[in-house]
Amino acid sequence: MSSRFLCPVPPARPAVSFRPRPSAVALAALASLTLGLAAPYAWADGESAMSMSRVTVTAAATGPLSSRSVLTSVDVLGGEEVAEHQVMNSWALLGRLPGVQLTETGMGAESGKATFRAFNGEGYLNGIKVLIDGIPSNVNSGNQRFIDMVLPLDVERIEVVRGTNDPRWGLHAIGGHVDLQTRQGGQYTEGRLSAGTAGLREGQLAVGRESDGLAQNYILGLQQAQGYRRHAASDKLTLGGKWFYSLPGQGLRLGLVARAQHHEAEEPGFLTATQMAEDRRQSPAHNAHDGDEREMRQLSGHLDWALRPTLHLSTRLYLNRYEDDRRVTFTGNAGLGNSPRQRRQWDETQQGVLASLTWRASPALVVEGGLQHERQDNTYRRDRYAYALPTDFDTPASTSNDDRYTLNHTGLWSQVVLRPAERWRVVPGLRLDHLDGDTLLRTSGVQGELQKSGWIRQPKLSVLYTLAPQASVYANWGRTFQVLTGSRAPAYLTATGQATFAPSINTGRELGVKFEPLSTLTVRGALWRQDATDEVANMPSTGTTVGLGRTRRQGVDLQARWTPSEVWLLWTALAWQEARVVQAYTAAGTSLAGREVFATPRHVSQAGLEYRPDAQWRLGLQARAQGDYYIDDLNAQGKWGAQRQVDLSVRRQLGPQLSVDLEVKNLTDREQAYVWYDSFFWPTGQAQPMFSPAAPRTVVLSLHLRQ
Repeated sequence: MSSRFLCPVPPARPAVSFRPRPSAVALAALASLTLGLAAPYAWADGESAMSMSRVTVTAAATGPLSSRSVLTSVDVLGGEEVAEHQVMNSWALLGRLPGVQLTETGMGAESGKATFRAFNGEGYLNGIKVLIDGIPSNVNSGNQRFIDMVLPLDVERIEVVRGTNDPRWGLHAIGGHVDLQTRQGGQYTEGRLSAGTAGLREGQLAVGRESDGLAQNYILGLQQAQGYRRHAASDKLTLGGKWFYSLPGQGLRLGLVARAQHHEAEEPGFLTATQMAEDRRQSPAHNAHDGDEREMRQLSGHLDWALRPTLHLSTRLYLNRYEDDRRVTFTGNAGLGNSPRQRRQWDETQQGVLASLTWRASPALVVEGGLQHERQDNTYRRDRYAYALPTDFDTPASTSNDDRYTLNHTGLWSQVVLRPAERWRVVPGLRLDHLDGDTLLRTSGVQGELQKSGWIRQPKLSVLYTLAPQASVYANWGRTFQVLTGSRAPAYLTATGQATFAPSINTGRELGVKFEPLSTLTVRGALWRQDATDEVANMPSTGTTVGLGRTRRQGVDLQARWTPSEVWLLWTALAWQEARVVQAYTAAGTSLAGREVFATPRHVSQAGLEYRPDAQWRLGLQARAQGDYYIDDLNAQGKWGAQRQVDLSVRRQLGPQLSVDLEVKNLTDREQAYVWYDSFFWPTGQAQPMFSPAAPRTVVLSLHLRQ
């Protein structure tokens, strides 16, 4: 498939300005209310983080600084809430957190992803860093596939950190990061058996043992499903183990973590509008041989050492392995050559080290610094196949990619937590990143180096002012970066006269308030903006590049959590967001200024309630909605893809250790679909939207055993 590149060239155009909207007015009103209500009430934590669970997880006062120390919009979801829900893919768990957009592509192992802060989930611009127990867990392109190795029963908590002011992470952390923390230690045996519509059968077993300084944790997961569409079967096996040993009286803790997953899945294929209207569950004949086989493994060594009561060293060594063999047929067209029928094979190895040193000099001064280095050794092969019905993936007609490439990433960072006065907390930080690598195109013998970026400097500054013990105002400013990824041009210089790309620099700022007008009610609001230079939407798997030039993302986040009694929990969240091109032009010279970045809905909202009338019963109801979005860079094809879904859950405690759970997803049986614009695999003049229908109402029944 040929690239299409849109050039961000002068002359200058007026920047797209932020126009006051009701959302901004709401935030201003919220700030005024905070000032008015702060004095009569008390709030002890003085943080910007917000827990979405009944039990609030607090940050430790020793060891490395936690995400709760980042003075930005941080949300935490506890493991109890996660464990009670069945999901086909673990990234869907993030949809329970405020402002998180879900892109549900529904193609077997390529099932979708979670994003926020107006970064979409199409795969062109992967702006969210993923961590599993603090280990970097994105594949080379920035996609989030490693998340699926984390099963709900193994989750301790999920943290979402938004914005550009956290200096601890660089590559892929353009809009923030997600950290999935798993269980360590404890004494438990927990199992969950589930069965549901579309042939779902799932079992999870989690075991924890701790004695004499040795903590052991194990997780086993099996999942099989036929899928709600034809040719959509999926079969997964997940294994994990953690071993940590603490030396008595030495302040030293050593650990080893290993996890692996094998996933085989069929792909039902995308539908045209006509096909979807005829039968939403169908899988076209040309997709009958489509599918995916994926292997993922992660191994990490952990060392935490209290060198002194005020000095803590933390080190991680890790190895990530990702192997994927995907066979995909985009359309049944016979007259477009071989491009619609592809086999894509990835083989990626990531080896890295992380180290940080934290000095807690006093309650008024904490200094932390660290370094990271990762080396990737990857291969990517893409074959194309002649027309057949269904596609015959045995003998390729041509090979588009047979590339071996490396990526070396080094990061240095530091931050200082200052308390110049009782009510103030100020955190300046700095991060430096350097990337290099090379590639070999084995189809031609051409070699090339990664685009030069030098050391990418990213200063940060965060401030929090405690108006009263239960009311805080926080503000932050910072820079993050985007570099091109992939195995060849444009990420690597493999052609004479090839255009060079500087890193895209994102400058973000945020102003927020968090307060507790009642002891049972917590409210937070934030106004944010993120401006990027030289942004590029780049999908390495297809060789597609879209230069977006200067862009602006901005929005307002509002959320509230209310526990009027021990019986009730209610929460709601609303994220207004927009992502627009400020200055860029198509190859034909058409200005993109003012157009929205495709696949980015203008709002993401959630609401939920939980009712526990007694110790035996629990009722939960959650609703989420996402707005529609443009599907092309010119915004000429209209808006598509709005989603609204209501889920119901009921738990009945049968005894001290056994409960039965009923979940009804898409309670209203709403028909909706993921939509993208296919301008690649249709004859000239026939480009059109393509659809992946979402699941109808589904019912899951689970038995949950805790010992």
